[in-house]
Amino acid sequence: MRLIQGAMMCALATVLGACAVPPRVAVIAHRGEHLSHPENTLPAFEGAIAAGADYFECDVRTTSDGQLVLMHDSTVDRTTSGSGKVESLTLGQIRELDAGAKFAPAFTGTRVPTFAEALALAKGRINVYVDNKQTQPAALVKAIEDAGMGEHVVIYGGEELLEIHRLRPAWRVMPEADSPEALTAAIKAADLRVAAFDAGDFNDATIAVAHTHHVAIYVDRLGKADTPEAWQDAVDRGAAGIQTDHPAALVEVLHSRGLHAGTP
Repeated sequence: MRLIQGAMMCALATVLGACAVPPRVAVIAHRGEHLSHPENTLPAFEGAIAAGADYFECDVRTTSDGQLVLMHDSTVDRTTSGSGKVESLTLGQIRELDAGAKFAPAFTGTRVPTFAEALALAKGRINVYVDNKQTQPAALVKAIEDAGMGEHVVIYGGEELLEIHRLRPAWRVMPEADSPEALTAAIKAADLRVAAFDAGDFNDATIAVAHTHHVAIYVDRLGKADTPEAWQDAVDRGAAGIQTDHPAALVEVLHSRGLHAGTP
């Protein structure tokens, strides 16, 4: 009887603003743990896991022979020993490049990973935030499905998300929120469960649309916004996930406050 009364009192108090369940916030390691490892590489993803992150973010592009590889830029110039556009190079050509030496001598010999390799590394250990830079939706879906990771990815992108949603309605596609009007339209078009926010659209009006429709907010806190103060502001405004360049520090802050989601 006391348990029932206690539950009823807590339910009433929740309506009045007490007994609220603390939010749980997922930590998303931007391009993996790339402060100590070369970005978008398997070592960076291992670093994200070691940091306690719940997701690593990776950027997926298509080679000239139709293979999916990880590269943020449209060219390989900045991060590897080679040059040229990803879409103009074969997988074999890209695999010959050194993706670690420019970062630090200790990573000499690191290779550009395939998307399949990243998914295999993640399976059973961490979720994956897929930034779909340039792929065919069907190819992306097949790679995720072959890896058995459909329930453990969120897929960020543009118009191609509608096709991905059509192919796999149960998967979580995640467009940029952009504005209250754009987010409302996206919610209707793709039955959204999560939306991406950045410094430009993380505002009260757009946040309110997400909350009204029970859409989880995954917000970027990068650059000057990647601070404990900005993380707390994101939590206070209802973020369910925070993308950061400092995953270990964010995990520590959230864990100390009982707010860290933890990898499912």
